[in-house]
Amino acid sequence: MTAQLPLALRLREGFDLDTYAGPPGLAEAVKALVSGEWGQVYLHGARGTGRTHLLTAAVRLAEGLGQSACLLPGEEMVHLTPDVLEAFEQFDLVAVDNVDALAGLPDWEEALFHLYNRCREAQGRLLFAALAPPAAAGFALPDLASRLGAGPVYRLTVPDDAALAALLQRRARHRGLVLGEEVAAYVVQRGERTPAALMQLLEALDEHALARQRRLTIPFVKEVLGW
Repeated sequence: MTAQLPLALRLREGFDLDTYAGPPGLAEAVKALVSGEWGQVYLHGARGTGRTHLLTAAVRLAEGLGQSACLLPGEEMVHLTPDVLEAFEQFDLVAVDNVDALAGLPDWEEALFHLYNRCREAQGRLLFAALAPPAAAGFALPDLASRLGAGPVYRLTVPDDAALAALLQRRARHRGLVLGEEVAAYVVQRGERTPAALMQLLEALDEHALARQRRLTIPFVKEVLGW
């Protein structure tokens, strides 16, 4: 396994179920997968809908329960050879982000198909994320597309402003910061409306607030972010 392990993504700080801004039902689906209630889940949605966040949260939750889990980046795997997928069935949970990056590549589709079968035979669980549902993701191997859609399939949508502001406040509390509702709403209105982009803004604000011993106010936010 040592040759394959560097392929797995490092888990992003703060990407857990407590900081997920989407519908609660999706967090419950992740919990059902990690608990073993389901064998697989497929998530699809546009960029900024929290796909990577949920996959990271699933792996983090599994590891916290003493399970072995990994997060594989489809967009990076295409630059390698398909044999890197060998032996990943030893994990209790395998999460593949941007799995549609492998669609239309015969060798990769076959390798993913065989990994799927090995994982299911080993009673491992699988979590996939892509832009489109399995039947519309561009997979040329029919058996692979059918297997990817054999379990629950969820469509993710971009969180609304209220959910994003609530996410900012939860993440701020996790960092030990006080972020009022008015300030959180202002950051959401002026920033890029995706969880990942807002977390980057919060990180910048945290660094400046700590260095300058300032509270998070709208004037301070304007000063730091140049708004």
